[in-house]
Amino acid sequence: MTVDLVVRFPVDDAVLSALHARGFGGDPASADPWAERLERHALTWVGAFDRGALTGFVQVVWDGGAHAFLLDTVVDPDAQGRGIGSALVAAAVAEARAAGCEWLHVDFEDHLTGFYLDRNGFRPTRAGLINLTAGRRSPSAGP
Repeated sequence: MTVDLVVRFPVDDAVLSALHARGFGGDPASADPWAERLERHALTWVGAFDRGALTGFVQVVWDGGAHAFLLDTVVDPDAQGRGIGSALVAAAVAEARAAGCEWLHVDFEDHLTGFYLDRNGFRPTRAGLINLTAGRRSPSAGP
């Protein structure tokens, strides 16, 4: 791996949005307000830079106490398979530990099981999820 990992780097909204569009799909011309969100909600974030270009990113949010949450892990598709994602996760783990967090949670899709569980030391847990943008059911409708 020939990238530099930088903790809490100055975020350029357009650059980070373009990386996310390449990694997750979406409009690379649409810039989200990453810098503001990170300053407001994140415990920390880490960028992977290859010759000065942002090629990977992860953020850690937390509850202000024992629990932290890994979010938005992304590596440019052209740079995947070089250990950048694992290096980002390891840096995020170290930052959460240094902040005094006891637990680091991550949610992921099935195709990322090998990445998070096998290569990065997470263990499976039961969790729940609710889509807040989906239609709402009345409380009396039951499960």
